[in-house]
Amino acid sequence: MHIPENYLSPETCAVMTLAMAPAWYMAVAKVKKEIPKERLPLLGVGAAFAFLAMMFNVPLPGGTTGHAVGGTLLAVLFGPWAACLAVSVALGVQAVFFGDGGILAFGANCFNMALVLPFAGYGADQALKKAMPAHPIAAAGIGGYVGINLAALCAAIEFGIQPLLFTDAAGQALYCPYPLSVSVPAMMLGHLTLFGLAEVVFTTAVLGYLTKVAPDVVRGAAHAAAKTGRAVYGLVALLILGTPLGLLAEGTAWGEWGADEIADTTDFGAALGYTPQGMETGFSFDALFPDYAIEGLPDVTGYILSAVLGAALLIIAFKVLASFKKNETNYDVPAEN
Repeated sequence: MHIPENYLSPETCAVMTLAMAPAWYMAVAKVKKEIPKERLPLLGVGAAFAFLAMMFNVPLPGGTTGHAVGGTLLAVLFGPWAACLAVSVALGVQAVFFGDGGILAFGANCFNMALVLPFAGYGADQALKKAMPAHPIAAAGIGGYVGINLAALCAAIEFGIQPLLFTDAAGQALYCPYPLSVSVPAMMLGHLTLFGLAEVVFTTAVLGYLTKVAPDVVRGAAHAAAKTGRAVYGLVALLILGTPLGLLAEGTAWGEWGADEIADTTDFGAALGYTPQGMETGFSFDALFPDYAIEGLPDVTGYILSAVLGAALLIIAFKVLASFKKNETNYDVPAEN
């Protein structure tokens, strides 16, 4: 679901970034107001959870892959605005350091995965908790399924409108060449099945674990960080060690092919046959560790070190943020919205 560079026109990227600007402003304001200083480092750990979840690629028959995001999990634990900020920062680290998602497409990726996903998932979770209050973990899992599928639908629409709006003199697409009739079923097939299931499994497994070993984290207690650090950071370490499982999924996620391979990519029975001009000559950015690989190291080692680096950057970033926040004594649980 990470939209790469030059799949969306610069105009589309600008619109999506402008759409995210008030959401980022609101997310920062809500976190500043509603998340106590003692709990901010845990939000960094939550961002690390999302980062690591997105490294666990799941294969889909036909050669494409996908992954969970964890946005609903963070919304349940910290509230949707905090989840928006945490996932946005995680997506920024992925784009800048690992080339996972385009720099220009950052606003669109955040709109899909940091705004639509956690808010839709959180809304479904809250509604289901009222209908079945005895099963909060199941409610969160179903919320995750709803959230990731609505996010995938948004990405599919963003892909699919490109050939309608941006073509060259010969009528060929300048950017993503697949219309809505292709992009929507292609994206939704994987997310309604395996990738949605991956989101359910990740959400319920992590939430179930935290409910058992770190209930203060789930309840939102400000003092939870001091009491449950070992259990929470232990889970981060376990996820890091497990990330190489994502290397077992061969192939590329739908809509994330490189400009050098899209012409020969077979989709729905036929190869495209050309490289869209905007993709061939558009914006280029060289990430430090593209595809979570480190030059000169085996893939598994590079993947683990990338996981360590990404998780560490996110945890440190939120600890630094916490250092600028004044001590508060009147918080017990995070706000519901």
